[in-house]
Amino acid sequence: MIVTASLPRLKPHPIPAIHPVPEYLADARLSAVYEETKAVFQVPWMGVVTMAFAHYPTFFEVLWGGYRDLAGSREFVDACAALRATAEAAAADLGPTPFCAELASMGYAEPEIDEIRKLNEVFSHGNMPYLMIAVAARLLLEGGSLSAGSVVTPFAGRHGPSRDTRLLLMEAHHVDAPTRAVFDDIKARLGLPFVNTDYRAFARWPSYFAAAWRDLAGKVPTAAYEAKIRKVHDAAVESMLALPNPGGLSSNSLIEAARKDAPLEEILNVVRLFQWLLPGLATNVAYFRTQLLR
Repeated sequence: MIVTASLPRLKPHPIPAIHPVPEYLADARLSAVYEETKAVFQVPWMGVVTMAFAHYPTFFEVLWGGYRDLAGSREFVDACAALRATAEAAAADLGPTPFCAELASMGYAEPEIDEIRKLNEVFSHGNMPYLMIAVAARLLLEGGSLSAGSVVTPFAGRHGPSRDTRLLLMEAHHVDAPTRAVFDDIKARLGLPFVNTDYRAFARWPSYFAAAWRDLAGKVPTAAYEAKIRKVHDAAVESMLALPNPGGLSSNSLIEAARKDAPLEEILNVVRLFQWLLPGLATNVAYFRTQLLR
């Protein structure tokens, strides 16, 4: 039972198998939930985290049903903005190398660099609500509770990036040997068996992405890096615990739903995996963003 605002960083061992349900395989009912998720979060893609949760349909139905009203509130949007600011401050403290001049010397024109910035904005904005839903799921599956408050202010208007942004994802079977080596290095350094959507999207510009990752890679195994990730992790937990709970999400209801789909420990380990990796992903994207500041 969680009795404090503290939720320690915890990477499950061994890494659990995940079974994301991609959008093209979703049935009509799940497709509608996916479209609603993207609309509420104001993002152009379904995160692997929620697609992995969707493999457990009862669990995901209860989780999203109880999370939806919060995610559509001004309180939540403001909390995500504050969390993004925390990630960007943490990334800046790691000392990213400015890259605009190097990219220009490689032949990148300013409009092309702007396209990379626009893509970064998609993930800088969108990773926050995905991180927060993973935090809520872990808190509740481990027996914790969310706020007793239920009043929220519905958010009206646009807070997300342009709806026109289209993600072109470079899969391992699309890329040449040098980019595949970057993907392998990402997996090795992060200790993950897969490459997140963000990295596969940035690999659309392989020469840029190889240089951006090379600048970050050496910092990943350091204590300073882990301290910054922990700061983002802690900020997300504190924020989730402070937010209202208009959907009445409870530990008992989510655990009961999860047990209808699979052994509780199986789903909990999947949740722990994403709740562990997303603070690092958000900080890494913020690092890439700082590299491209004018």
